[in-house]
Amino acid sequence: MDDKLASAVSHWAPRFTTNGVTVGDFERITSSLDRWADWCAAWSAVAGEHEELGRVALDDKRLRSAGAHLAQAAVYYHFAKFVFVEDLEQMRAAHALAVRCLNDALPHLDPPAERVEIPFDGAHMVGVLRLPAGPGPHPAVLLVPGLDSTKEEFRSTEQLFLERGLATLSIDGPGQGEAEYDLPIRGDWEVPGRVLLDWLSAHPDIKPDRLAVWGVSLGGYYAPRIASGDRRVRACVALCGPYNFGKVWDGLPELTRETFRVRSRTSDDDAARRAALELGLEGRTGDIACPLLVVVGKRDRLIPWRDGARLAEEVPGARLLAIETGNHGCANVAPLHRYLTADWVADALI
Repeated sequence: MDDKLASAVSHWAPRFTTNGVTVGDFERITSSLDRWADWCAAWSAVAGEHEELGRVALDDKRLRSAGAHLAQAAVYYHFAKFVFVEDLEQMRAAHALAVRCLNDALPHLDPPAERVEIPFDGAHMVGVLRLPAGPGPHPAVLLVPGLDSTKEEFRSTEQLFLERGLATLSIDGPGQGEAEYDLPIRGDWEVPGRVLLDWLSAHPDIKPDRLAVWGVSLGGYYAPRIASGDRRVRACVALCGPYNFGKVWDGLPELTRETFRVRSRTSDDDAARRAALELGLEGRTGDIACPLLVVVGKRDRLIPWRDGARLAEEVPGARLLAIETGNHGCANVAPLHRYLTADWVADALI
């Protein structure tokens, strides 16, 4: 394998398999590759196999199966493009297929989902709203992706909250997913966060005084940043987020740095580093008034786990869950934090 491919495989395998990729497919695809340049095409080809299963199921009126197949295809197309910024045309084509498959899957999920478009800064943030079983209005959790994750990746996370009676809004915000082409990465996520919370608060099936925010990776920075700027947040979860993204720049993989450069609209690595320094919690943690759960993995090779520990130390009453064997996102030890996190948020909102 070339260096970029080896980095992707070594860093992301648990994340892929936790969020919808079968172990067999992961091994089949990655073992067939020796160049990063072939990544997007290889993942898109197998995504197409799952999409075809979904299209056949739709034709046969096996709608639950169709939803499952198409949602899985969307995840594969997403992972085809997630950091493939060296060929933007190929990346965007795979992304369009991910969006198409998820849109077609949404009405057939259990519970069903709705695509929403929320105006912001002359463009739109695009989300997936899901409501739990039973009459509303419901408490709700805003799910915030990171640098390279999107709403297509969150189905298994959504399910944890839905099973506990919480609605979910998985969002593509500035620099993410469908919004990345019009809205660059920004550090002041309390600004888009306020718009998203306004939208949730106005929804007739959502309890406006029972809102939480959850974020992973760079979203683990965005979530507490939202909480620091809006007292409507009743609970906040930060999963493996940086305290200041620019200060960990030198330890980031090349693929991550280049993805940030593209999505922050900066010209080179130095400019991207300067932009990353603007993504920081300095001076903001004192404004976080809600309960805060910080989850970190002590074997995180992207974001030092002590960044999360610092966040927890600066917010009175915050809970720190530091998992000794956890990697970035703690996807390799999902049972050690996912159920606990869902229970903690439900206890805070219900």
